[in-house]
Amino acid sequence: MGEEEKEASKPHLHYWGDTPEEDYYKLKNIKSTKSYYTSPRGLSLFTRSWVPSTTPPRGIICMVHGYGNDISWTFQGTPIYLAQHGFSCFALDLQGHGQSEGLKAFVPNVDFLVNDCVSYFSSVITQTPELKHLPKFLFGESMGGAICLLIHFQAPELFNGAILVAPMCRISDKVKPKWPIPEVLTFISRFAPTLPIVPTADLVEKSVKVPEKRVISGMNPRRYNGKPRLGTVVELLRVTDYVSSKLIDVNLGFIVLHGSADVVTDPEVSRELFEKAKSKDKTIKIYEGMLHSLLFGETDENVEIVRNDILTWLNDRC
Repeated sequence: MGEEEKEASKPHLHYWGDTPEEDYYKLKNIKSTKSYYTSPRGLSLFTRSWVPSTTPPRGIICMVHGYGNDISWTFQGTPIYLAQHGFSCFALDLQGHGQSEGLKAFVPNVDFLVNDCVSYFSSVITQTPELKHLPKFLFGESMGGAICLLIHFQAPELFNGAILVAPMCRISDKVKPKWPIPEVLTFISRFAPTLPIVPTADLVEKSVKVPEKRVISGMNPRRYNGKPRLGTVVELLRVTDYVSSKLIDVNLGFIVLHGSADVVTDPEVSRELFEKAKSKDKTIKIYEGMLHSLLFGETDENVEIVRNDILTWLNDRC
């Protein structure tokens, strides 16, 4: 193990190290809040915001994390960066993730998650008068990218655009269980949907390129590291089949960003989204040799390239 990996392997209070959150946010010239939101179906969902501290916001970004992840560890790097550049960012831990209510990593119905997101993001926009007239964008990573498209289908007028990072519009065949396992799992899930027994590759190993960052990612105290639950896998297969069949109905301005070497979600489907979507304003970035975790797991130089592409896209629309 090299010196960088040894340093990274020491337990961290936060993904950036042991600097307290409030001190770290001040260093970055942003403000952050955290609270709980009760969804219309009565679930307690953990939320965070990251906003500029010295200038008025230029836009709103409503953010959705991926499967097994949450908004309090490495995910924070992106909203902190965007808040430093003038954007007010809001996110929630999805049901069964992070500090939100629900059995860990159990997603019984993605439609419920979509409803939770629409309700929370709408409340943020309508209850904060100074935000109402700003440009509003969705941001989603992996499963969160698919959820963003479903939010668009449900509430097509709510947002002005979307940033889709390695969206899970189809699960890669390289991590999807082989036939006949999906058929067997679907049958068993009718009787035991919460069983964590689905055989799959280590997603951190497959997603994060830099070894020391892989260690830091694995330190996340709220990340789900168990095997996927039967009902969750069956539901994600259903939803990704549905989303991939509806790409032609996407009518929202977007930028889709994907690594060419991603083996978790399929970059070819991002190309298909770009080609099929009805959107007049659409951009695609395929990064040669990059993996699934574009905004943390790559080298710092690669992360900066992806961040700059996102910021340039936002700046052109604000």
